[in-house]
Amino acid sequence: MDALMKKRIVEDEDIWRVFRIMAEFVDGFETLSKVGTAVSIFGSARKMAKNERYYKIAERIAYLLSRMGITVITGGGPGIMEAANRGAKMAGGKSVGLNIQIPTQQKPNRYITTLLEFRYFFCRKVMFVKYASAFIILPGGFGTLDEFFEAITLIQTGRTEPFPVILVGKKYWQGLIKWLNTTVLRTQSISDNDLHIFEVVDTPEEVIKIIKKFNAKRKISAKM
Repeated sequence: MDALMKKRIVEDEDIWRVFRIMAEFVDGFETLSKVGTAVSIFGSARKMAKNERYYKIAERIAYLLSRMGITVITGGGPGIMEAANRGAKMAGGKSVGLNIQIPTQQKPNRYITTLLEFRYFFCRKVMFVKYASAFIILPGGFGTLDEFFEAITLIQTGRTEPFPVILVGKKYWQGLIKWLNTTVLRTQSISDNDLHIFEVVDTPEEVIKIIKKFNAKRKISAKM
C-alpha cells in the first residue's frame, strides 16, 4: 500500500469519526433535554456491597433528590453509580446512566431508566455538565477526580455559571484538600477564592441542604 493510499484511509477514518462524534452529541442533547432539573453523581465504579458505607450514602442522596423531583445522572456503571441509580429508582424518580464503552467493558447497572452509550469520554463529559444543576462527588478514582477538576475549572475560568460542587466524605478527601490548601495555594497556583468553589460534607442531608439553598438563591435572583 503506497503512502497516498494510507493517507486517504486515515482521512476517511477521521471523517467518519467526526460523524460518530456528532451522532453522540445529537443523541445526548435530544434525550437529556427532556429530563428536567438534574444532578450528576460521581464515584467509584468498583463493585461494592450494598451495605458498604458510601454505597448507602449515594443511594440515600439519590433517593432524597428524586423525592424532590430531581433527575439523577450517573456514569451508568457499578459501585457508587449503581447505588445512585438504585436510590433514584427506589423513590420512583428518573434515573439516567451515561455509560462509556471502554476495553474493560463497563456494564450498565440494572437500575437505570434512561440509558445512553458513549464511545468518547469528552462527549459524555459535556452531557454531565450541560444538564446538571449540581455535581455530587463521592469517593472514587481517576475518573471521579477528572470530573471534579473539570467542574471546578469551568467555574473558576467563568466558562459556566457557578453551580454546587459537593465532595462527600471528609475523611476520604482530607488529603486532597490539605494538598490544595498547602502546596497548590502556597505556590499561588490558585487563589483563596478558588477553594470556595466546592464544599465538603459527610451526610446526604448536608448535600440536600446545599442544593436547596442554591436553588432558593437562584429563584430569588431570577425574580430580580
